Amino acid sequence: MSTTTPPPQPPEELAISGIAREVSSGEIAETSKIAAKPAPSAGKKFPCSACGASLVFDPAAQTLKCPYCGHQEKIPHSTEEIVENSYETYLQQSRAGLKVTAGAELETKCQACGAVIMMNAKTVTQECPFCGAHLESQPKSAEPIIEPTAVLPFKVDHRGARQVFKQWVNSRWFAPNTFKQIADVGRLIGLYAPYWTFDAMTFTFYTGQRGTYYYVTESFTAMVNGKPTPRTRQVRKTRWTPAEGQVRHWFDDVLVVASKGLPAKYAQELAPWDLNHLADFKSDYLSGFRTERYQVGLEEGFANAKQQMEPVIDSLIRQNIGGDEQKISSRSTQYSGITFKHILLPVWVSAYRYADTLHRILINARTGEVQGSRPYSPWKIAGLVILILAIIGLIALLQSGS
Repeated sequence: MSTTTPPPQPPEELAISGIAREVSSGEIAETSKIAAKPAPSAGKKFPCSACGASLVFDPAAQTLKCPYCGHQEKIPHSTEEIVENSYETYLQQSRAGLKVTAGAELETKCQACGAVIMMNAKTVTQECPFCGAHLESQPKSAEPIIEPTAVLPFKVDHRGARQVFKQWVNSRWFAPNTFKQIADVGRLIGLYAPYWTFDAMTFTFYTGQRGTYYYVTESFTAMVNGKPTPRTRQVRKTRWTPAEGQVRHWFDDVLVVASKGLPAKYAQELAPWDLNHLADFKSDYLSGFRTERYQVGLEEGFANAKQQMEPVIDSLIRQNIGGDEQKISSRSTQYSGITFKHILLPVWVSAYRYADTLHRILINARTGEVQGSRPYSPWKIAGLVILILAIIGLIALLQSGS
């Protein structure tokens, strides 16, 4: 009787984070080629009309696709514009007019990183896509949540994400050699991350000063051929005059990360997002992927949006003051016509540990942009320093010999 030797496990220092095994949309093409694979029982959220298996969203075809028989079903598109919700109405009238649910059917909050992940009713345990910690399903949240208004569907599939992931890993020159193994053994999890978008008209009243340059001639004494010689020069001065006024600006789709699982720095650097391709929210797009519930609330989200607006307003004030330099003494901004959307954006996530340090990599599943942390090899850095010193020493030796 022959036995099969299990494949070698990755080194302990890599400790690659995994996930509960599911058929992902990026594996559809490969899975459909396997003959006589038993199909799961019917009755899931999107049963295949041909074989009864569960349909998942296929980024390449932009349809629901059966990973067992290859059957495809189109997702109906709405011809109506995506709804912008009134921020003031939400705050003042107890969320009137908004779709607010009592929470997810099943969800779990990661005790390590704080992310809240929606879970399938048949999934009991899995690993956190952000940090690899063990998760268990919990009862639905009692806290009312705002349902997503729109979704940006996955465009980069699993195969494409793995390709850019591998390119990114291989381009990290000063990473340890063992780090590059994660391009082969590291798992990528497809996740819809929560975001807010805000629109607002701003009116800003300011006071400040306008600085205008002028030049004066100054006399000084310089040493010329060892003798003091009178000279003149032009010296720039600034004349300051009071300034005040008002600037206005319309902000459209100011994007705010509503996730606490995504590292904020890397999540922001995944931009730009092609928000003009947002689709009216349908749960069809989520099939086969994970979904994170927002942890940054609406009011906190708008406070973050204001911080993003400030540099733009500051620039407008300086333009309005004019002159060569500007000083802003005070400013007061009023916001009107504030609307918002809760949207889901697609991200491929990989979490792994190297030498007991957690590293996370994010991939924009629309553009393929990769952001994340990586370890550094002290030996490679020391080698580069030694090489540079050797080159400097060689140059100095050649110059002294000449």
